[in-house]
Amino acid sequence: MDLMKGVMDMDAKKGDWVRIHSVVLPAGQRAGSVPEDTQKCDLQLWNKGFLLGDSASVGDEVEVETIIGRKVKGELVEVHPYWKHNFGKCVPELLFIGKQAREILAEGGECK
Repeated sequence: MDLMKGVMDMDAKKGDWVRIHSVVLPAGQRAGSVPEDTQKCDLQLWNKGFLLGDSASVGDEVEVETIIGRKVKGELVEVHPYWKHNFGKCVPELLFIGKQAREILAEGGECK
């Protein structure tokens, strides 16, 4: 995880792809129709875009231009963000399902 920490702490320069965070509505200012437990939480926004300022560090207030051209302000939380999820570990039993399905279909769709 130390490798990730270095990536998240790096500085951004103008035009870098970054992720920002902002509070749209603080707790207590949410609509009355929102459930009580939800009203106790800030309405938060995370967005990605190209940094408009010359440079910034994680934690700085910045303005970005989103991929569709909107200009949005928020706190810089990540430089060069990317998807960190995956589809989990290999499940050996699933490796042969496609092959078995084709064999079953080639035999007229009947299981043995």
